[in-house]
Amino acid sequence: MDHPLPLPVGQSANPFDPGADIYNRLLKERIVFLGTDVNDAIANQIAAQILYLDGQDPDKDIFLYINSPGGSISAGMAIYDTMQFVSADVATVCMGLA
Repeated sequence: MDHPLPLPVGQSANPFDPGADIYNRLLKERIVFLGTDVNDAIANQIAAQILYLDGQDPDKDIFLYINSPGGSISAGMAIYDTMQFVSADVATVCMGLA
């Protein structure tokens, strides 16, 4: 089942309940989380998040946490190409499957 990753949209009404807003909370800490099969839609969202963070501050590191069984090679290469393109260093952390 694919669950699209949200892009930053603002503050949650309840700051003590991460709920669906957890990805925004992570993004504020410069953490991008990949937790599904890699397909074109997910790769576009991951690339957009990396580009967004690089635009915010190209001198701060970005952390990409990966728990994925794999997926499309071309979609994975799009993420890799984005990581190479941005000025910020992108550190990867393998969790579970990767």
